Amino acid sequence: AERAGLSCRRTMATGDANRGTRGVERFGVAAWPLCRLAGGTPMLSWPDALCEALARGGRHVVRYDLRDSGASTTDDPEAPAYTLRDLAADAAALARALDDRPAHLAGIGVGGMVAQVAALDHPDAFSALTVVGTRAVAPGPPDDDLPDHDKGAMSRLFAHPMPDWTDREAVANFAAARAEILGDDPVAARSLAARIWDRTPGTAPPVQMANQMGMVFSKLNCKPRWRERLPDIEVPTLVVHGRRDPFFPVGNGEALAREIPGARLLVLERAARAIPDAAAGEVAAAMLAL
Repeated sequence: AERAGLSCRRTMATGDANRGTRGVERFGVAAWPLCRLAGGTPMLSWPDALCEALARGGRHVVRYDLRDSGASTTDDPEAPAYTLRDLAADAAALARALDDRPAHLAGIGVGGMVAQVAALDHPDAFSALTVVGTRAVAPGPPDDDLPDHDKGAMSRLFAHPMPDWTDREAVANFAAARAEILGDDPVAARSLAARIWDRTPGTAPPVQMANQMGMVFSKLNCKPRWRERLPDIEVPTLVVHGRRDPFFPVGNGEALAREIPGARLLVLERAARAIPDAAAGEVAAAMLAL
């Protein structure tokens, strides 16, 4: 039941998991069932409004930064010495460190790929799975039956010059321009980019790019393939996808929902890449129903 009038106290902390430190932020009460939100790549890709709605629904919500982003361990984003499966092991290790009960794991964007592999490699650690705005294959060309990035949107993205990563305002403007191309709210994207910039450890371009654009993920070893293993996922699963997403078009979410047994597909008709605050209640309700 929803906790009417709950004041969702947020605390920042770091947790040791799988040979590194992970930046985490908590919402709700630690005794409640755990809901882990894997960032894509920084934790702020999960909107405050959604985290607060899940906490009001009686969940201990913990969003966290992937490696080389936010308050998590930052080594060398240009040459990461870890793999997709290591990130999946991080998710399981942190979930076990936070609660001895299986957790609801959610991942957004590249975090959605991490979440899929984590549910497959560490099934005992998780009780439910939510994947948002992602697909079932690693970075690079998708399988022939999956829609690739929208060519027009990608051309416009690549034509836009990179900002001066040492300039907070330039980075925020860059994010707003990219959001407009991708169909997201540029005002919200500008504000989010500034928040991410403020919590990024330094202004070195590779580190800023890893936080703002998830560039480190394109350099990871993402083998072996996991799409063929999706039918092995046994936990209740929710697939959320924006109808207007040009980066991972909605057909990618539809394929995930078909291939994971019993998965529910929630298509956000007015959304693109980001989860708009206006959709936070709908997404939270679907996650709480798992």
